[in-house]
Amino acid sequence: MTVDTPGRTLPVTDLSLVVLVGASGSGKSTFARRHFKPTEVISSDFCRGLVSDDENDQSATRDAFDVLHYIAGKRLAAGRRTVVDATSVQPDARRQLVELARKFDVLPIAIVLDVPEEVCAERNAARTDRADMPRRVIQRHVRELRRSLRHLEREGFRKVHVLRGTAEVESATVVTEKRFNDLTHLTGPFDIVGDVHGCAAELEALLGKLGYVDGVHPDGRTAVFVGDLVDRGPDSPGVLRRVMSMVRSGDALCVPGNHENKYGRYLRGRKVQHTHGLAETIAQMEGESEEFRQEVREFLDGLVSHYVLDGGKLVVCHAGLPEKYHGRTSGRVRSHALYGDTTGETDEFGLPVRYPWAEDYRGRAAVVYGHTPVPEATWLNNTICLDTGAVFGGKLTALRWPERELVDVPAERVWYEPTKPLRSEAPGGQDGRPLDLADVHGRRVVETRHAGRIGVREENAAAALEVMSRFAVDPRLLPYLPPTMAPTATSHRDGFLEHPAEAFAQYRDDGVERVVCEEKHMGSRAVALVCRDAEAARKRFGVDGPTGSLYTRTGRPFFDDDSVTEEILGRLRSAVESAGLFAELDTEWLLLDAELMPWSLKASGLLRSQYAAVGAASGAVFPGAVAALEGAAARGVDVTGLLARQRERAAEAAAFTAAYRRYCWTTDGLDGVRLAPFQVLAVQGRSLAALPHDQQLALLDRLVEHDGTGLLQTTRRLYVDTGDPESVRAGVDWWLEMTGRGGEGMVVKPLGALVRSEQGRLVQPGIKCRGREYLRIIYGPEYTRPDNLARLRSRFLNHKRSLALREYALGLEALDRLAEGEPLWRVHEAVFGVLALESEPVDPRL
Repeated sequence: MTVDTPGRTLPVTDLSLVVLVGASGSGKSTFARRHFKPTEVISSDFCRGLVSDDENDQSATRDAFDVLHYIAGKRLAAGRRTVVDATSVQPDARRQLVELARKFDVLPIAIVLDVPEEVCAERNAARTDRADMPRRVIQRHVRELRRSLRHLEREGFRKVHVLRGTAEVESATVVTEKRFNDLTHLTGPFDIVGDVHGCAAELEALLGKLGYVDGVHPDGRTAVFVGDLVDRGPDSPGVLRRVMSMVRSGDALCVPGNHENKYGRYLRGRKVQHTHGLAETIAQMEGESEEFRQEVREFLDGLVSHYVLDGGKLVVCHAGLPEKYHGRTSGRVRSHALYGDTTGETDEFGLPVRYPWAEDYRGRAAVVYGHTPVPEATWLNNTICLDTGAVFGGKLTALRWPERELVDVPAERVWYEPTKPLRSEAPGGQDGRPLDLADVHGRRVVETRHAGRIGVREENAAAALEVMSRFAVDPRLLPYLPPTMAPTATSHRDGFLEHPAEAFAQYRDDGVERVVCEEKHMGSRAVALVCRDAEAARKRFGVDGPTGSLYTRTGRPFFDDDSVTEEILGRLRSAVESAGLFAELDTEWLLLDAELMPWSLKASGLLRSQYAAVGAASGAVFPGAVAALEGAAARGVDVTGLLARQRERAAEAAAFTAAYRRYCWTTDGLDGVRLAPFQVLAVQGRSLAALPHDQQLALLDRLVEHDGTGLLQTTRRLYVDTGDPESVRAGVDWWLEMTGRGGEGMVVKPLGALVRSEQGRLVQPGIKCRGREYLRIIYGPEYTRPDNLARLRSRFLNHKRSLALREYALGLEALDRLAEGEPLWRVHEAVFGVLALESEPVDPRL
């Protein structure tokens, strides 16, 4: 307890529950207004007024405190400092507040305003709403407060500030102090070192490999030790000497491990068992001076359970820490940081079974820890264990941050025989639970770096969940879904519903000077994930067997037979290897955007069963009707108007049949199947979504050139200057020529790929401009009639365009997260969002 003299400052932790303790009239509300933000203060009087419209209605006190505790809990859960303005002179009232602080793992702090009874009575008498307060109430408050002063710390308050008299109250200053674990202002770079366990030689070798010279890095990097410096190994004093020196000089940080905690208790004279390597440390330290042992005792006493670093992006602790404990301060947090959590069971070696918290981790901060030895340090859900069993003959491992690079050195020998062999997998392993229903259920809001927050409605999420769970490929092999594509603005040119001039004009208005027109193949959108081999697929995507995937724009596999998919991937892989792209792009996998032809097996069946039936019926009906009408006209019957309409309909039916037939051809196995890649979306460690399209297509041209199987097909293209009428005219002519001979149309894209307008908004990544005849498949054989075109020109495009941009931003986010090595659930948050938005009601013909 601290009794503060006039002018003294009161340090108050930034995240804490501050309880003002004082009799009615002691000045608590005035003190709160002077020293804290209005939003931080919760007054019992105000809450009493909320529930009864009268702040002095004592019958509403129970309900008022229910409201007060609820609001305080919500603030503390959100990480906001909260100040309770109530008398709190009774132990039971304070007990509930201390329990609330413990529930949310924050520090409870008491500020006591010990003001004379006479002053309190005078102030209450001066207030019209309290003038009739009995003096005995104030006397009782003062008595209870004085009786409580000696016990506040025992009640659980971590800090107690007592201000005696009005002078001390009025002259006091509250100063906000950061939590000891809050080092968010330190941005690194860091080198985080796993469990050392007395392996001093290995530590020196690792520091040397990391670039440290006598504990100092020439580039100003900071080492961070995850604890368990001592026990089991040959030289715990040497490890302590090196780490303590680096921490003292500011070249390192250190959090405690459970072994430091146990040794520290031994140094303080506590009774502990000399097991699990402690006996070795005690024996080694007997040869050290008393001065050094005292330094060690002070060093261990000053260690903080965990650190939050790099703006909150990184958390370092010994045994791992769920997100709800990050930056919190309580015995429970410290215990979890030191020991982790257990299931309550023991394994066949008699050791406690660790609860696999990392499998369920969904936090934004990367958690780096040790404690549980593993053969290899691997990422799981943005967490990584660096204890690779150096003392057990494994290796000593460090993580470079923010580079996320692992550096290790082998152990010189087995220094201590483990109770059980090192686990074959890191925590969670391949059998972990990387995805969870809670990741996608209900209304979602996805944070994207290119378009801010994008909402997904609950009903759309439910529809996407149905598709994803029943029909999609293995989610580990589904890192991206392409966005829907915006159609060009409606054309008012005679006989056209869509025309490329509008696409060029839109990009010109968006400030895009150069665009590329890419041939739209008569196929289905396909995404191909191609890994160098099965081992690369296992290492990066966690699958055993498949070497990638080939799926539709809604995540469904194109082929039910996995061997067909593997054969296509094999051909792609050979072309990538032959073209030297694996080496040039420094990657073990590529993600490609492409079109698969013919219009996929399923779509071809749809064409034959539905569209072809219309064409066949039309082909059978219209010629017969025309012949009958011509016979009637020859006999002198006036059927001129009807005959003209039937001839027109017969021509339209023939055009419709010709249109759909262009999209179907016979295939035998993979003979006749074609894949036209048009973009490399991502490779290992990089998203290529912003790579200009001319560079993209140059890479893919090489890929096609090195395909010796006939599978790959070039995407033809034409570059257009949107501000040059001649260039625009050439683009229009190219489209007319291509669609005139039966082509589907083209996609117009900004040459720079990922582009923003002068106003800073994302520009459409592509605008499709479909051919006049192709649109018969979409709108029907008779859509080109003037009256039908006039009706169709009133179509609404804004929602479709908005949808295309939102899905594009989600796709970019998925690629960025994939390239940055984020956990699968984070990648799928964006992927699932794209699929969910596909359920939004929009005209499917657009």
